[in-house]
Amino acid sequence: MIKEREQQINNIFGVFDVFLSVFSFFIAFLIRDLFFEPPLNAANEYLVIGLLIIPTWFILLKSVHLTEMHRTKTYTTILGSYLRVIVIGLGIIFLFVFVFKLNVSLIVILSLGAINLFMLFSVRLVVYGMMKYFRAKGYNSRNVVVVADDSSLEFIDKIQKNKEWGYILKHIITNSSNLYKRYKDTVSVHSERINLRNLIDSDIIDEVIYCKNEINQNSLRSIMYDCEEVGVVFRMHSQLFSKSASKAHLNHFDEMPFLTFDNTPSDHFALQVKNTFSVLAAFFVLLLWSPVLLLLSVLIKTTSKGPVFFKQKRVGLRGRTFNMYKFRTMVQNAEDLKAQLMDANEADGPVFKIKNDPRITKIGKFLRKTGLDELPQFVNVLIGEMSLVGPRPPIPSEVKQYERWQLRRLSMKPGITCSWQIEPNRNNISFDDWMKMDLQYIDNWSNKLDLVLFFKTISTVLRGSGA
Repeated sequence: MIKEREQQINNIFGVFDVFLSVFSFFIAFLIRDLFFEPPLNAANEYLVIGLLIIPTWFILLKSVHLTEMHRTKTYTTILGSYLRVIVIGLGIIFLFVFVFKLNVSLIVILSLGAINLFMLFSVRLVVYGMMKYFRAKGYNSRNVVVVADDSSLEFIDKIQKNKEWGYILKHIITNSSNLYKRYKDTVSVHSERINLRNLIDSDIIDEVIYCKNEINQNSLRSIMYDCEEVGVVFRMHSQLFSKSASKAHLNHFDEMPFLTFDNTPSDHFALQVKNTFSVLAAFFVLLLWSPVLLLLSVLIKTTSKGPVFFKQKRVGLRGRTFNMYKFRTMVQNAEDLKAQLMDANEADGPVFKIKNDPRITKIGKFLRKTGLDELPQFVNVLIGEMSLVGPRPPIPSEVKQYERWQLRRLSMKPGITCSWQIEPNRNNISFDDWMKMDLQYIDNWSNKLDLVLFFKTISTVLRGSGA
């Protein structure tokens, strides 16, 4: 009965969100008429877009589970999901307008996105606030059984503390004397010898949560079957999942399910946004800066012997090698002279750096200080070997000297700039700190962080503080 009621509420959520989205489009249309452009005599094309919103938004809302009645999701997560729906939805509308050559105002579409995000999230805030209030009062609750051990203490406390989640802890099944002493006065605590099947049949149970550090496959299989047989929801948690900082998810090879641990950022939509933005930005940078590229090429060629571009083998994503391009900033035989300068190396670890490297040309010093020597790397970004933002790609000889933990910096596509690159005194940063900065970037990655680093890089280039 509860499941059916929740499904009805979920459908109402979906229909109401779609209604708000169509209403947002109507408001965006009025804004265009009142403030920006002359009124339309006919609005057939806008009617088509309004009708397109209905199935598109409903499918997208379903795909990110926004039509469901969440109990424990944070508001930040919900806002991110709505933002994802609107970005993809607007992309579909733009594609539809382009393919069918519809005369639809850009102002209307962009206004739709802003208004829709505000309305959807505002309404959801109010609805969730009301639902949390009623759940805390005992309405729309779910009765749960937790199969636990000592590692479950924090989880059980959260269930009891967060009444607004709407979970009522009816029974704890455990062999832990600590849990028995702690909860025996407030919850029915049973030993693992109890027959869970009979417990489910004799009481009103909506969910069974397996929350143990050690997993007994035979016991787990029996519990899953007991729940499946009568349609009780089964959830499982283990400290095994928590030992990785990454998120675990279930996927399939053919029809075989596998629990997968992504040890790098796993938001595929956000990563696709990152890759698309990088390629588009690289294209426009190369196009708009082509006169500067030409001028620098002439200066390099006329001030020192050798090629304009310096090509060097670098290590990219998970050890893949590629040729990275830069403007040449050193004399032609710089690599041959490196062996003679090893004693003067000022960097620790496997990196070779000298503050006043005698191999650097006059124009090369300017290029390095401003970061303009990196411009040809936008070609690497354009062909997909690099990204705008990411750990700097090392040379193979450096990677051979890495400690194993340092290899994780190769788990994301390398970039033109990153956290280390924008530091004003980056050459004074120790090798270990540099590696830790890259790992911190990977662990905290988001498109917002990329944008921050990208604009800080532009500031660094304009100030000429890259040396």
